[in-house]
Amino acid sequence: MSKYTREDIVRMVREQDVEFIRMQFTDIFGQLKNVAITASQVEKAVNNEIMIDGSSIEGFVRIQESDQYLRPDLDSFTILPWRPQHGKVARLICDVYNPDGTPFVGDPRGVLKRVLAKAAEMGYSFNVGPECEFFLFETDDDGKPTTKTGDEAGYFDLGPLDHGESTRREICMALEQMGFEIEASHHEVAAGQHEIDFRYADALTAADDIMTFKLAVKSIAQKNGLHATFMPKPVFGINGSGMHTNMSLFKDGRNAFYDESDPLKLSKTAYNFIAGLLHHVKGMVAITNPLVNSYKRLVPGYEAPCYIAWSARNRSALIRIPAARGQATRVELRCPDPSCNPYLALAVCLAAGLDGIEKDMTPPAEINDNIFAMDAATRAARGIDSLPGSLSDAVDALEADELIAGTLGDHVLKNYVAGKRKEWDAFRMAVTDWEIGKYVILY
Repeated sequence: MSKYTREDIVRMVREQDVEFIRMQFTDIFGQLKNVAITASQVEKAVNNEIMIDGSSIEGFVRIQESDQYLRPDLDSFTILPWRPQHGKVARLICDVYNPDGTPFVGDPRGVLKRVLAKAAEMGYSFNVGPECEFFLFETDDDGKPTTKTGDEAGYFDLGPLDHGESTRREICMALEQMGFEIEASHHEVAAGQHEIDFRYADALTAADDIMTFKLAVKSIAQKNGLHATFMPKPVFGINGSGMHTNMSLFKDGRNAFYDESDPLKLSKTAYNFIAGLLHHVKGMVAITNPLVNSYKRLVPGYEAPCYIAWSARNRSALIRIPAARGQATRVELRCPDPSCNPYLALAVCLAAGLDGIEKDMTPPAEINDNIFAMDAATRAARGIDSLPGSLSDAVDALEADELIAGTLGDHVLKNYVAGKRKEWDAFRMAVTDWEIGKYVILY
């Protein structure tokens, strides 16, 4: 049931001194876009009359098909607390539609909605709790980001060692004003690295929340003279940033992953879901780990998973089952990073899990040993495969996985693959500082 009607939005804009409204949407590469309108246009906005030029958005439409319309999700209305409180700025998260009134097939939010509709047909709702990590870096005299932190803190440390603590606290307070329920906030392992966890929600809300979270973090950091980045591996030799993704299916109000009679307290549905994720994960990582840089994080030695296995306890496995049971039973996929498009990432995760349920897949044996300590022969003997080692390999795997490719749809798949191939080629042809240092004198 909706929280707000069109009349509610118009009234709140007028009563709360809102001067600008950001009509937000997300492109296929996970970049947040918006059209800013004045308060005088709010009635056009809630009547789905705000138009954009889709040909100007990478991966959307061609110039001869440029007109598209933004249909706001009225329940997403909120005031941005870091903006001036006199002449406030609000936002509405939007779906993208064609002029004929049909949903645009290239809208990532629509991709997730289609998979959620399939889950609903099977009787399931899909809940997600993300764990978003990021770095706070100092800026130079010109305001450009550096990779310096001025921070000597470690895991769970606090000020005065944690120089980002006050910014992190401000972010949490702003998010709570926007309706988030913050469950945890702490310094992470690496200097300058932070994590803020917010309460799980239905998958569409969770994806919206991730986009809002990234905007809030970047905006408040900038206001405080810092630069926030969700780049997966900004500094060599220290931990990168992940976005561990906790997932559960509910059916008839009960957690479908819980079974009191099972030794691990997991249901057959949970085992099927895990098996589906493991079966399709190679095809998923081009979505969950979308950058050239993502694969600098997915290497042994820095707690990020790079081997395909699952465990109820083992943090070196790709999939972990946190200890909580009952209604809190969940599956944690540990490979995604926060640079991903959350709508597409959650869509492929759900599609893979549902495929495991539909095909009654059985996962391999649980791995409780430290996989990072195993040699290649031991891993092979125990049937432990590896994730793709580069963006190029990941895109190959995406194209080879019919289910994951089909989940994206032809339009998103074609444009996403083309964009990632272009990104890989630009990286492949670049001459890096490492190469200069290694070869210029030697050869």
